[in-house]
Amino acid sequence: MNNREMQNLRTITSTNNDEIKQIAKLGMTKERATQGRFIAEGTRICMTLLQAGYKPEQIYVTNQESADQFCPIVTDKKVTIISEHVMEKISQATTPSGVLGVFPIPSKPSLDKLSSGLVLAKIADPGNLGTLLRTAAAMNKRTVVLVSSVDPYSPKVVQSSAGFIAHLNIFRLDWDTLVKAKNKQKLQLVALVVKDGKNPDDINFNNALLVVGSEAHGIPEPWLDTCDTHMTIPMPGHIESLNAAVAGAIALYIAYQHTA
Repeated sequence: MNNREMQNLRTITSTNNDEIKQIAKLGMTKERATQGRFIAEGTRICMTLLQAGYKPEQIYVTNQESADQFCPIVTDKKVTIISEHVMEKISQATTPSGVLGVFPIPSKPSLDKLSSGLVLAKIADPGNLGTLLRTAAAMNKRTVVLVSSVDPYSPKVVQSSAGFIAHLNIFRLDWDTLVKAKNKQKLQLVALVVKDGKNPDDINFNNALLVVGSEAHGIPEPWLDTCDTHMTIPMPGHIESLNAAVAGAIALYIAYQHTA
């Protein structure tokens, strides 16, 4: 980018700017739902979203080097230079990276796109959810169903997913709707349980949705009763249980190994 192009970029230096005030609210679930958009921070995460086809409303940067990276991709009309104190106003990070993108929340995927993948039941921790989304994408699963779980477009989830939410069809369903939809699509629900479930070698992972329960309480009993089968991950070290993200990641890899 030459100096003339740089001069043509829009700049914002005031935290009282109405646009900035609206973006600063996107850290709240209610505001994301109302505005229909979310934020992503950092060059790598924004680039991951862009490469997957997400169209930004705007990319905010604090320096020319970052502007140079994004202008050839999204055009200079969608790149705005902001001061560092404005970035601090809109960033949800402890130490802002200097790059923040605002993206529309994707429309809900059609239920006919439901396929093998993950069901995350009452996952409350954003870090765990983001890790599981990233792992699902890494294992080439496209379906993640959220039942009473944390908002997948919260800044912490987007951050911990490294932007790979863009590679997934994310469904937000209640349990009854999920059961009806999986029956129609001829999928099976495989619930991860701490004990008394089948060994993974005895599970048919074709067309399977792996169900991971909450960090504190697991999968609610009424939901367990409607799952097609239960699976327990062998733990030779005799640990009582695994972190939800770790258990889900191991189960995804096991499913990959059994279907590759």
